[in-house]
Amino acid sequence: MAVEIEATSRAPATARRMAEAARAFLATLNEAQRKAATFPLFGDERYKWNYRPLENMPRNGLWLIAMTAEQRRAALALLESGTSARGNDRSIRIMGRETTLREHERADGMVSMLIRDPELYWWSVFGEPGDHEPWGWRVSGHHLGLHFTIVGGDLVSATPFFLGANPAESRLPPNIGDRILPDEEDMARALVGSLDTPRKAQAVISPIAPRDILTDVNRRVWPGVIPRGLRMGEMAEPQRRGLSDLIRVYMGRASDEIANVAWAKAERAGLDGVTFAWSGPEARGAGHYYAISGPTFMIEYDNVQNNGNHIHSVWREWDGDWGEDVLAAHYREANGHHHGH
Repeated sequence: MAVEIEATSRAPATARRMAEAARAFLATLNEAQRKAATFPLFGDERYKWNYRPLENMPRNGLWLIAMTAEQRRAALALLESGTSARGNDRSIRIMGRETTLREHERADGMVSMLIRDPELYWWSVFGEPGDHEPWGWRVSGHHLGLHFTIVGGDLVSATPFFLGANPAESRLPPNIGDRILPDEEDMARALVGSLDTPRKAQAVISPIAPRDILTDVNRRVWPGVIPRGLRMGEMAEPQRRGLSDLIRVYMGRASDEIANVAWAKAERAGLDGVTFAWSGPEARGAGHYYAISGPTFMIEYDNVQNNGNHIHSVWREWDGDWGEDVLAAHYREANGHHHGH
């Protein structure tokens, strides 16, 4: 098991880049800031996350609003170290979307008790960034949940990886028509639209979409929570390619190196059994939902709230969230060496 995990989780260049960026970030902090930003690797804090506004769940960590310009640059460099160019761009734009959301709520005459601020995002480092002992880091805030765990200096877990957007498409100038997560929406809609009647009957599991992702912010997700639909092995070749491309959009939020090993892991486990399930109408603007479930991973997407203009989407692994699989293999191997000696 340890050999298989190492073969499908090794991302040494990204691990080194993240360790350097984390050390550089921590070096900019004073004692009080460092105390706010750092936690032990083991304990409950690493598993606490939420993609909802601050008022729904207070965060721990050091938030952007408390950082100097130098510290902010270092924090964003850490974010960039684990994400692809597209993933980093989406993350930055999601933070900035809080300003757009505030203006939309004003235009709609809402009296909101929620604070919409692009600096209400938190950075946390778990353990000591380095080349040997396991450590991790997190960026958390409204519609953003990134969790990285690094083991042995080269094994990397990038899940849960959550991105959301409200509004998914801006209705106001100066960025009217701007969409932050268009691929996640359009590629899935194109896939379900391409299915013939028998295949669509298997893929579309309900005419009504759930109001949110079903896995929520649970520490662990179980396969029975996610609806199953049409198997990739029963799709025509163009549809198989479409589903593969959609999966890679989610994995491609992380660095290219992480995305490639994640895809290799999915291929190794077998793609024919991956399922695609859709709920809700196909027409754009109507609330809709889909789930992709594979032997090792799952993806959930929901766009129902605010009249189908509010996206929640996440990539998770059944056994690999927060690096649980690589951590277990690491300590099994360490114990084996210890007993051998």
